Amino acid sequence: VQLQASGGGLVQTGGSLRLACVASGTGNFFRLNSVAWYRHTPGEQRDLVISWLHTASGDRRTAADSAKGRFTVSRSSAENTMYLQMNSLEPSDSAVYYCARANGYSTNWREYYNWGQGTQVTVSS
Repeated sequence: VQLQASGGGLVQTGGSLRLACVASGTGNFFRLNSVAWYRHTPGEQRDLVISWLHTASGDRRTAADSAKGRFTVSRSSAENTMYLQMNSLEPSDSAVYYCARANGYSTNWREYYNWGQGTQVTVSS
């Protein structure tokens, strides 16, 4: 399985972006796996944006405080894609954003793997 994030770019403060994470090599990926969006800035550790696990009894999600009320995650089974909708962007959101998977539900980046190439988000003030 390979995960590839895309959709980053340059946006002004208050703007929006929608990132996509495409899973290749398997079907129904985002229905069957614990996945997450992380972001990374140079010199800092990877920070969780949103982690997400779909189960038969409902979804389990954890969002960073900075993401609550502004960022939402969704998926398209047909496209085998997970989306991160980011609204009201701020300069502090500037980072490289990655998607990854874990074997079980986790908010610890060390338990995630299949880190694809990230996508750069830059928010200008």
